[in-house]
Amino acid sequence: MAKYIFVTGGVVSSLGKGIAAASLGCLLESRGLKVTLQKFDPYLNVDPGTMSPFQHGEVFVTDDGAETDLDLGHYERFTHSPLSQANNLTSGRIYEQIISRERRGDYLGKTVQVIPHVTNEIKAAVRRVSSADHAAADVVICEIGGTVGDIESLPFLEAIRQLRHELGRDNTLFVHVTLVPWIAAAQELKTKPTQHSVKELRAIGIQPDILLCRSERPIPQDMKEKIALFCDVDVQAVITAKDVDSVYEVPLTFAEQGVDEIALRLLALDAGPRDLTDWTEMVHRIKQPSREVSIGLVGKYVEYEDSYKSLKEALLHGGWAHDAKVNITWIEAERLKWPEAAGELEAFDGILVPGGFGRRGIEGMLQAIRYARESKVPYFGICLGMQTMVIEFARNVCGLEQANSTEFDPATPDRVIYKLRELKGVDELGGTMRLGAYPCQLADNSFARQAYGRREISERHRHRYEFNREYEAILKEHGLRLTGETPDGVYVEICELADHPWFLGCQFHPEFKSKPLEPHPLFRAFVGAALDYRRAKAETQPDKRAHAAPGRASVILQ
Repeated sequence: MAKYIFVTGGVVSSLGKGIAAASLGCLLESRGLKVTLQKFDPYLNVDPGTMSPFQHGEVFVTDDGAETDLDLGHYERFTHSPLSQANNLTSGRIYEQIISRERRGDYLGKTVQVIPHVTNEIKAAVRRVSSADHAAADVVICEIGGTVGDIESLPFLEAIRQLRHELGRDNTLFVHVTLVPWIAAAQELKTKPTQHSVKELRAIGIQPDILLCRSERPIPQDMKEKIALFCDVDVQAVITAKDVDSVYEVPLTFAEQGVDEIALRLLALDAGPRDLTDWTEMVHRIKQPSREVSIGLVGKYVEYEDSYKSLKEALLHGGWAHDAKVNITWIEAERLKWPEAAGELEAFDGILVPGGFGRRGIEGMLQAIRYARESKVPYFGICLGMQTMVIEFARNVCGLEQANSTEFDPATPDRVIYKLRELKGVDELGGTMRLGAYPCQLADNSFARQAYGRREISERHRHRYEFNREYEAILKEHGLRLTGETPDGVYVEICELADHPWFLGCQFHPEFKSKPLEPHPLFRAFVGAALDYRRAKAETQPDKRAHAAPGRASVILQ
């Protein structure tokens, strides 16, 4: 029988419940346990697929094609749990299921209510992820989105309260993430927000077993004793969750305070000794890189970093594979104009254009791609970044001056990118893309084949438009290589330029499969090419030092 850990949050949002849940999973995995994680989101959207990246951040895609919350990205990066549609559920999906059953008459005329019908649906979803179909996990870690006190979170909190009674204390554990703020005027840490948060939780029948106290500074022992007293929690279970330089330090800080040992004791679980050797060595490399590289990321959602969360992490992973720190500069594509773009982009050792939807910023992306192609700067295009790469090549190399995607110009005479043929006539937005993992075959003597080291790969997709094979002949004639295709030859997955140090665009999203201990091959290869470019540039221009490009939306990520 699986054990269950429920992670809740209080006081304010964005305290890092997802990182906390993922770190706990990492620690339990390091002891030989099989872990799976689940996220419940209280909003009424069926999934985050149609939500604005500026509000919700990125949409993380699983192998089975589920559009999910970005916290599932943290879960996959910190653990080896294979996640699916079942691992992310929203209020919208739950209510959708209940209403469709009610319309079918499944409830036999009964009044359908939050209790028991909604809570039963939530409990069933929790139990499902621990089944044999999901690799029979030893521990299921469930994160409840939102904060305690939110009206929309109440059905989820009531459901986990009921699960404690049904499963017993030895099989359930409540972890509450809360805030201990530093008040600068008083020069003090304050425990009152934590006290009130726990009071709110206890009022609905949940007594937390472990408190993860987010704080800018270490929490002194006497303050931990005060929190333990007022919140009725064992003092050893009051954990300092201090701000760290890298999220990958969090499992180590939890390990130092014995969070996993407390969890194992309270869950009456036997496990092997903790082995975080590889993780500790990785964090050491993160803190003491031997070199650095500068990447310009030209996107359309750069004002909100979480819009490209997995992408940022994958770039950092690619750097660590080369013992290098990756400095990422976020550049708003909309403001790039030719020829001024060249002056701004010359500071970078590599240029990346990520995914996105809509026509805003497209011309700026095309200018960035043109600069990378003409100046022989390593280029990596992902999803939209591959499509714009094809458009730029068609216009400026093949002479098709009006080449475009039908997404941006439905009347273009040269539609080198067009809507997926199976989506013609489909106007709904939610879940109507080519989603999830699909196989791809790589061509010999290509950047992709060299990076992966094998011919067959599988990668995750999220797109509505594709490469138009009607233009394959003219594009190839001018030097574009199609180096990745589906086994049936229908879809083009990877395009490259042979006459270039490293110039690759892929239709899939490789960032979703990158882990800190297992960097994705394409990101490792791209950062390696950028490092080579940086070294060659230093040899030919020894007096020029790389610097971040100026601009309102340019931010260096350490």
